[in-house]
Amino acid sequence: QVRLVESGGGSVEAGGSLTLSCAASATTSCMVWFRQAPGKEREGVAAISNDGRFRAVSLYADSVKVRFTISQDKARNVLYLEINRTRPDDSAMYYCAADWRLCEPGWRRPGRFDDWGQGTQVTVST
Repeated sequence: QVRLVESGGGSVEAGGSLTLSCAASATTSCMVWFRQAPGKEREGVAAISNDGRFRAVSLYADSVKVRFTISQDKARNVLYLEINRTRPDDSAMYYCAADWRLCEPGWRRPGRFDDWGQGTQVTVST
């Protein structure tokens, strides 16, 4: 089991930026950021697929690929999510998840992940 602890959430005005962090006990083959807004399903927004020691592929949901950037510090086992030009519909609880299988296919489905953090809240105001 991989332990995951998210941080960096908070309140931000629309158009601002925010960087979330996820401290993991290990860097796995697939590290993913999900978000869940009240009354909505949890959705995968960004992932890093670590395919071998030196190859990492970033994956994004179409709705966020222009504004979100996922990155990682493998030496420190930390996953990041940079959110730029924030919008009110970015408001949600953000979670990181980990899986020892590669991300594709199906990284956006929360049901394939067993290891989750507790989440960090992002609130975007107008």
